[in-house]
Amino acid sequence: MVASLPKPSLAPDLAPSQRRTGAFALIDSLERHGVKHIFGYPGGAILPIYDELYRAEARGELRHILVRHEQGAAHAADGYARATGKVGVCFGTSGPGATNLVTGIATAHLDSIPMVVITGQVGRAFIGSDAFQEIDIFGITLPIVKHSYVVREAKDMARIVAEAFHIASTGRPGPVLIDIPKDVGLEECDYVPVEPGAVDIPGYRPTVKGNPRQINAALQLLEQAHQPLLYVGGGAIAANAHAQIQELAERFELPVTTTLMGIGAFDENHPLSVGMLGMHGTAYANFAVSECDLLIAVGARFDDRVTGKLDEFASRAKVIHIDIDPAEVGKNRAPEVPIVGDVRQVLEQLLQRARELDYPTRPHASQAWLNRIERWRVDYPLSAPKYESSISPQEVIVELNRQAPNAVYTTDVGQHQMWAAQFLNNGPRRWISSAGLGTMGYGLPAAMGAKMAVPEQEVICVSGDASFQMNLQELGTLVQYGINVKTVILNNGWQGMVRQWQETFYEERYSASNMQEGMPDVELLCSAYGMKGLVVERPEDLSGAVAAMLAHNGPVVLDVRVKRDENCYPMVAPGKSNAQMLGLPEPQRRELNALIQCGDCGAQSPMTHRFCPECGAKL
Repeated sequence: MVASLPKPSLAPDLAPSQRRTGAFALIDSLERHGVKHIFGYPGGAILPIYDELYRAEARGELRHILVRHEQGAAHAADGYARATGKVGVCFGTSGPGATNLVTGIATAHLDSIPMVVITGQVGRAFIGSDAFQEIDIFGITLPIVKHSYVVREAKDMARIVAEAFHIASTGRPGPVLIDIPKDVGLEECDYVPVEPGAVDIPGYRPTVKGNPRQINAALQLLEQAHQPLLYVGGGAIAANAHAQIQELAERFELPVTTTLMGIGAFDENHPLSVGMLGMHGTAYANFAVSECDLLIAVGARFDDRVTGKLDEFASRAKVIHIDIDPAEVGKNRAPEVPIVGDVRQVLEQLLQRARELDYPTRPHASQAWLNRIERWRVDYPLSAPKYESSISPQEVIVELNRQAPNAVYTTDVGQHQMWAAQFLNNGPRRWISSAGLGTMGYGLPAAMGAKMAVPEQEVICVSGDASFQMNLQELGTLVQYGINVKTVILNNGWQGMVRQWQETFYEERYSASNMQEGMPDVELLCSAYGMKGLVVERPEDLSGAVAAMLAHNGPVVLDVRVKRDENCYPMVAPGKSNAQMLGLPEPQRRELNALIQCGDCGAQSPMTHRFCPECGAKL
């Protein structure tokens, strides 16, 4: 049937102006903006658009991925955007189709992810009449989008799409909603294409260059600091500023800590990396931020899960805050040097000015500070316990990192998310996780979107048994399209983080957090969907099970039965400073001038070295 479809001329061959429907204008505009994949679910109000999409798919120009729930479409578009930096696109029909997208829109909004969300709407004559499946999705989503449109006339479609992509992907990225009444999709107009970037939006002029005076002021603070710390957030990922962050850190010998959103912005194997800070950050990152005298915040927003007790966060430090969103600068912490601009461009300005002024590097001034951080690293390391009769959840993450070090990882939300953040060493755009909204059910559909974006890369979702059940219906989507995503469930039979809080702060009253009863048999579930499911319960079987999962050509769910009562530490309790962490081990108190032997070449190195000076192996 597809082969017998008429073959309309390709979009680039359109005459300058000709009669076309609003639906054609939409699909053609999406193609012109480089869209290759759309995640969605059809319904009555959006059928004119799906009818035009059918023709585009027949031409081989677009591919639609039919999800099993609209929330999965939004999360998949989000994962697609995070894996590539491009705008993700999802479709939903009016009424419940649109409202099912809301959680995914809010997730993207809180994490500043570029998305264009397209919803069907009842016909223009029926708007406001409480027609079947009418809902004011424009009004519902106003607080959680960067901008939104209701298309009133088909002739406006091309301009609106071009504006939506421009707004979603420039400045501080975010989701943009386009609501399209059904009759607008059917209406014909004199269609004039609008090419990407060919829009001028009065009043929308994001600041991208930093103020030169502020650049100079920042360099002066860098020169004066004795205990500086680079604090990197998701804005650095959005700006693709990885190279500039590394150059800045190495030039000034700055230890680097990241937020949950900033993971991957700096090489976590680098000697200057101190890992994630905050509620479940490393002890050495939290001690460093508590003791630093200069905090350089790059694309970070001083979130409460990072700062702990705000008035004690970096209380000894002067602050340089670099962010493209002026609303974030000074919102939670007043900086001595605020710099509004694109993170990558501001850092390039900073580095260029340092070269012009021949600013010295800081190896001597900073060595005592680096030694102090190394002492904390030695005394309070992250550890993955091993048990004789049960598997520790940390052990699972370590094994994944060993066997699939270059995979793209998505996560759901909870203890497993924090363990993954602690023990995986991620590169740029290889860490995809719901941070601001903390959305359970995010990981599987986000992995689906990421795999469609980067099909040549291994994509692994790390989930928990409670989170997995939020959107497990998307296993059907994986099977239908042969999307080779691996899902690893850290199954402790609980809503793990809820249980940990109930144990710690609610005197072990485990109210509505036990998930053991009713957990599906993963092998039977996967068999029902026509895919592979594995279960592992013994520590000695873990490595082989992970290897079998990775070797299988197709989607797999690996259900790992982990120790039920394992808690995620370190942990900063609500209302406490970052230096007041629960669950720290007793200090190991090894001398920093002691020697450590390289396991590869046998050379002796000081304890302060993280890499062997002879062969480069990690110590």
